[in-house]
Amino acid sequence: MSFTKLVCGRLYDGVHDEIQAGREILIEDARIAEVGAHTATPAGCRIVDLSALTVTPGMIDAHVHASFFDWREIAKDPIYYSDGMRALAASECARRALSGGFTTIRHVGWFREDYVLDVRRAIDAGFLTGARMVAAPHFLCAPGSHGDSTQPLATNPALSRFLETQYPTMGSGPDFFRDAVRHEVKIGADFIKIMATGGFFTPNDSPEDRQLADDELRAIIDTAHALNRTVTAHAYTAELITTLAEMGIDGIEHASLADRAAIRLLEDKDIYVVPTFCPYDEIVLLDEDKLAQKPPAFQRKLRHYRDRLVESRRAILDSNLRLGYGTDLVTGYQNYECGREYSALLRNGMDPYRALRAATAENARIVGRADDIGTIEPGKLADIAAWPRDLLADDKALLDCAFVMKEGREYPTQCMLETR
Repeated sequence: MSFTKLVCGRLYDGVHDEIQAGREILIEDARIAEVGAHTATPAGCRIVDLSALTVTPGMIDAHVHASFFDWREIAKDPIYYSDGMRALAASECARRALSGGFTTIRHVGWFREDYVLDVRRAIDAGFLTGARMVAAPHFLCAPGSHGDSTQPLATNPALSRFLETQYPTMGSGPDFFRDAVRHEVKIGADFIKIMATGGFFTPNDSPEDRQLADDELRAIIDTAHALNRTVTAHAYTAELITTLAEMGIDGIEHASLADRAAIRLLEDKDIYVVPTFCPYDEIVLLDEDKLAQKPPAFQRKLRHYRDRLVESRRAILDSNLRLGYGTDLVTGYQNYECGREYSALLRNGMDPYRALRAATAENARIVGRADDIGTIEPGKLADIAAWPRDLLADDKALLDCAFVMKEGREYPTQCMLETR
């Protein structure tokens, strides 16, 4: 049995929308034992002075694609990356995310096999160092969809068709998708991810494309729920979001073209949204330098949909939605720069406490771990981070971590403002 006491300068505990001064956190082994102005000091207790920092729960990023080393390499993935290479990349992403103060990341699938469940198991067993991973190993998607990495190879139909056969959860028909869900659960998926619409990143589809039929969507949602797994969907438009909500979906990723009526329906049904402002921030806030780093097709779509993206963002910010926090970084920034979404949220006018709550307590609910992470309370795992910047005024605050602890163990930190 070992004890550590953290002496906090300021504390955001994930429970209250306030920064508290002069608090202490007593940790016994992997869990928080006591929080207060003056906690006990057991014999042999190690004291860690964080009096110059703001202490928070370990942050949680609920929308990460962990399976690449560098965003500039993604175009090579369908041909040049092996499954093992993606697994190594997922491990590195988890390690770097932890060094940035994010103790849990939610991997929402990738275009090809990445053995992320093995990475998750290795981290849980202590063989690898990294953020805790909650994972959906594969997208459930249709050929030619936003989840089909062979889109750029469509001019070579034979090669494209062959590579489609290498993806276990891409297909058609309700029976196929029932089987796909069962297989995902069998191998250890924490939740199920649907690619329900087209997207901005892929070259040959539109964000308004509806890429799965109603009977396919129902088969996925009903089968997953029967097996006690939640389901989230990559979805943009009000029409499809409404359909998914009526079918009983648990969450929506993006919702970037939703209207106010669809958002009200999500509120009424208590369906969470992970809005991922980061990938669209360059067009909403008109940062031409960052926009130029995206592929040409991505840029064209963003420009075409700008007015709707702006209006939907306003509606999300004005809502009472259960908002999660997720970066979805695939261009312009590395996938482990998880603090980027905080910058986007604050620059778009979100209240800092709402953003902090999204990245802690609300995300803990979304990833199914609210009983042991997401807040600083007695009995919770000692997932804790500390920051030198003003969390309420500095949008770059979550890119500059000075202290991180996961399950009572400290790890090296890295300032993400210095990465490229």
